[in-house]
Amino acid sequence: MWGWLRGRRRGPALPDGLWQLTLARYPFLSQRPPADLLRLRELTAEFLGRKEFHGAGGLVISDEIALAIAAQAVLPVLHLGLRWYDDFVGIVVHADQVVARRSATDDAGVAHEWDEEVAGEAMDQGPVMVNWHDVAHAGTSAALGYNVVIHEFVHKLDLRDGVLDGCPPMRSRQARDHWLQVMRTEYERFREQVIVAERFGGARPWLDDYGATAIDEFFPVACEAYFVNRERFTQDFP
Repeated sequence: MWGWLRGRRRGPALPDGLWQLTLARYPFLSQRPPADLLRLRELTAEFLGRKEFHGAGGLVISDEIALAIAAQAVLPVLHLGLRWYDDFVGIVVHADQVVARRSATDDAGVAHEWDEEVAGEAMDQGPVMVNWHDVAHAGTSAALGYNVVIHEFVHKLDLRDGVLDGCPPMRSRQARDHWLQVMRTEYERFREQVIVAERFGGARPWLDDYGATAIDEFFPVACEAYFVNRERFTQDFP
């Protein structure tokens, strides 16, 4: 795997055939402006040189799998740089969504345990987990604004300051306050739409209603849609 990459940390030219195949499979990549595509290719190669992929449950990481994940992971930092991802190295890939055992203690001190189906997960100062089934179908699921890679890597941006709150690190307190004001306003509006749809039969929003669970999920859910289906996303969130 990655014979064309071995021994080089930065900037090997990705095999053109493999790169063109990736673009064809994911139109939200190929439809970007030429300058963006050039930078995307360069950063994707650099990303592959920096990160380590691990297949779970017997999944073998092929060049196709690694390149697809890398190219999509680069999108959120295309104009920010890969330093935003320098707090981790590992990327774990499952064949499909997995069931994770969760536990929590409520305010009354009662412990609860449950099983949750997980498409991906981002660990603070740790690896990112995604599943290949959802990644492989990202070209078609873009119509729904869904992308597991972007979702989990945006969580990593949010976690850069150690707090999962729907806001990545900002240059100033003023910038942070402005960001959160916009995000909270849109989150509350979206959450209200989801509640009306669920309880009173109102029109269901196009954006994934998982984003209504908390503002730190609204942020990556919104980013998924923004990067893979910007035209449709802009209709609801201009």
